[in-house]
Amino acid sequence: MAIATDSSQPLTTADGTPLRQSLRRAERLNKLRAFGLVAPLFLFILVFFVFPIAKLASVSVDNSIVPEILTNTVEAIQDWDGTDLPPEPVWKAMAADLVEGKKNRNIAKVGKRLNFEKPGFRRLLIKSARKADKLEAPYKESLIKANKKWADPEFWRVLQRESGDYTFSYILRAVDMTYSEEGSVTMVDDKNAVYLDIFGRTLFISAQVTLTCLLLGFPIAYLLSTLPAKTGNMLMIFVLLPFWISLLVRTTAWIVLLQDQGVINSALIGIGVINEPLELIRNRVGVVVAMTHILLPFMILPLYSVMKGINPSLMRAAKSMGANPAIAFWRVYTPLTVPGIGAGGLLVFIISIGYYITPALVGGPKDIMASQLIDIQMNQQLNWNMASAIGVVLLAITLVLFAIYNRLVGIDRMKMG
Repeated sequence: MAIATDSSQPLTTADGTPLRQSLRRAERLNKLRAFGLVAPLFLFILVFFVFPIAKLASVSVDNSIVPEILTNTVEAIQDWDGTDLPPEPVWKAMAADLVEGKKNRNIAKVGKRLNFEKPGFRRLLIKSARKADKLEAPYKESLIKANKKWADPEFWRVLQRESGDYTFSYILRAVDMTYSEEGSVTMVDDKNAVYLDIFGRTLFISAQVTLTCLLLGFPIAYLLSTLPAKTGNMLMIFVLLPFWISLLVRTTAWIVLLQDQGVINSALIGIGVINEPLELIRNRVGVVVAMTHILLPFMILPLYSVMKGINPSLMRAAKSMGANPAIAFWRVYTPLTVPGIGAGGLLVFIISIGYYITPALVGGPKDIMASQLIDIQMNQQLNWNMASAIGVVLLAITLVLFAIYNRLVGIDRMKMG
């Protein structure tokens, strides 16, 4: 591209276009090309990550079924002050909704939703709907005659509280919290508090697996990084080999190995080490062992990539200055591997938190993790809202852990700087 050089006129290109305009046009084209290159990745992330997470969050707070089915009652109960029993218009609205619900055969759906908040609500609505055609003014006396539970103000308070399109009841229940009779948020009683225990167990098992992977993966990664390239690449194939085998097959193999009559117990009994089979499956031992085997490559690879970039002369320099090999390794080499330890640990820990197949197959009733709880809510309880709420809490825990890791890495980099 030729450029005019007459100093008395603005700089232009050969075709007479001002140089500044031509540069702006070229810059816009470069931006469009860059956007075109990243657009497929951006679209992929949007469709397969952002939208599903947004849908998960919306389902966890969705409460549209109540205002859709109990339309008249929801509208009439808004002005109730919550003391004693609602006024007659609310009872009349409920009678109309029961008639409509019986006609459309959907009263059981809203009953199931409200039964989550107040046990007995589903039966109350279904039984009342069966007698809806016989309800007449005054509707308060008529409904109480149909079922005495209508005289309990708590049922009406629950209905008023859960009359909006959105609710935080599922999120609260996912962390063992609920609403009290006064409407304030409180912890559930001990006999119904299960979710926090399961989340705590999930985090503890994930930490155990992460630590075990680190203890096993660190020496393996060190060996691979220090061996000659030909030998190291050959051994790396064995690290990557599990990725080519089905996860279900690997988990089933551990069942064969760890069961009472499995290979490990049979071998130990055969050589006289033990007399009775060890309990290696349907418990915490089986979960940690199987998950460690499956997730170990995710620890080795980040460590290996960092160790491969460490200059070997640093260790030689430390030894030349009087440090013995152990001190040189601990004071010089190990701190340089911290980024790999952090990346591998974070990767293994986050994967462990959401793991399902392996704990479900080799774990016992006392080793249920959050992912299994989600499966129970979806496939057994058919409560997609609660399953989504548990998923949201799990996602929040993951984001918090990632933020903590990011913060620690940032502080570490500042110290090194």
